[in-house]
Amino acid sequence: MMPNRGYDMTPTMYSPDGRIYQVEYALETVKRGTLAIGIMTKEGIVLAVEEKTRALQVEGITQKIFQVDDHIGVAAAGYIPDARVQVDNARYFSQSNKLTYDEPVDIETVAKHLADQNHQFTQYSGVRPFGVALIIAGIDRKGVNVYVIDPSGTYNSYSAIAIGTGSDEVNEFLEKNYKEGLTIDEAASLAIAAINLKSEEKSGIEHIKMSKILSEGKMIEKISTEDLKKFDEAAKGKFVK
Repeated sequence: MMPNRGYDMTPTMYSPDGRIYQVEYALETVKRGTLAIGIMTKEGIVLAVEEKTRALQVEGITQKIFQVDDHIGVAAAGYIPDARVQVDNARYFSQSNKLTYDEPVDIETVAKHLADQNHQFTQYSGVRPFGVALIIAGIDRKGVNVYVIDPSGTYNSYSAIAIGTGSDEVNEFLEKNYKEGLTIDEAASLAIAAINLKSEEKSGIEHIKMSKILSEGKMIEKISTEDLKKFDEAAKGKFVK
């Protein structure tokens, strides 16, 4: 590996071997974040995150799952303050689209907008790339959609995806166990099993937050602790590691 020799001082400069170190540092920040997972099903979408709360922290408040519009949710991995900025931008963009065209915004349109913003932050001095990746998911006129946006400005669509610490291994787990035609309940159990695969906790649901968007209502809603316990029980011994 060549020394960076100052090529990491700005995102506008390529190193001699064709790398942008600031972007690589941002991607590394994502890899150090706790897991976030998005799973597409025939009934809708599940978004799940690993969120370790402190002893006196108020329960029931999720820091890593956000609502953008009625039909759009976001799960984040990496530097969460950066995620809040991007989510605010996505909310403004979604509402502006609705006022202009009098219809809910498409999921891919929001994903591309945020990806374009990320790319802009790799082109100018005096800024740094966002240190967060987002799973943006929702249901629009085209159907169920799950996209991942990374700090480089890349966005791709997936049926099931994990980002954050240990995501490579978790994505292999999802590839083995994901099947088309999953129900929401089955996807929720799969998400819990996937998070516990790499979590320090290894079992239970105290460190997991989850939301869903159903095709029928197209509204994001939080999954209760009682339901998470049921999904956790259903997940035990069901999936191939």
